[in-house]
Amino acid sequence: AQAATSFELRQPQHKVSVTVGKTLTLTCTTSSNGPAGPVKWLKGWGTGNQTIYDQTSFFPRVTRAVNGSDTDFTIHIRDVQLEDAGTYYCVKFQTLLNGIEVFQHGKGTVVSVYKTNLVPSMVATAVVLFSLLLLSLLVALCMYRRKHRGEAESQCWAGPVAMGSFSPVPLRCCPRTPSTPSSEVLDAESSHPPNQQSSKEDNYIHYADLQPLSGALQHVRSPSAACSEYATIRAAAK
Repeated sequence: AQAATSFELRQPQHKVSVTVGKTLTLTCTTSSNGPAGPVKWLKGWGTGNQTIYDQTSFFPRVTRAVNGSDTDFTIHIRDVQLEDAGTYYCVKFQTLLNGIEVFQHGKGTVVSVYKTNLVPSMVATAVVLFSLLLLSLLVALCMYRRKHRGEAESQCWAGPVAMGSFSPVPLRCCPRTPSTPSSEVLDAESSHPPNQQSSKEDNYIHYADLQPLSGALQHVRSPSAACSEYATIRAAAK
């Protein structure tokens, strides 16, 4: 009675995961003052349990961690298969006159068996997804910055048009007369060219007002240069 009160069986593992083909270790230790009787490992509990290890039988895939020990009943199950999944119990039996009965048992170890190691696979998948997300964010940011920069430049060149002082028209060319100045810069507010000195080449010059430069040419200008509203071209008259 005193031995039964002080006896202790320890089965510390609650859950264990193992990959197919690997070795499963199930831990169980006891105190040395237990009653006479064997210690067994059972898979399942109740009428449908299966003996995985006992001290008198041979099990091809099961070995003791410490052979001959009276207190360490840890076992190794090699070449684990999917059907090895289940709950395992370390059980201390006591010997009676008419046989043996359960004296004490552990709380059970739930064993899960997987075909592949899921943890590295999950980590690799998470890394790939994170990399794709980061790449998408970088591409979106780059496109946004390009679009924002293009809109700012187009607003700079299209400023006079928005105010109604100038409407883009096709290139127009007209011959000059001697009374017309030899060069002109169209004023954005008054739409009248300033008067300048005449030149002897007036009879041989054609003037054309050009539309604002295209977006592709805007990048040639230095960042500090102001936006040009109008441009003029001179060509010899035929």
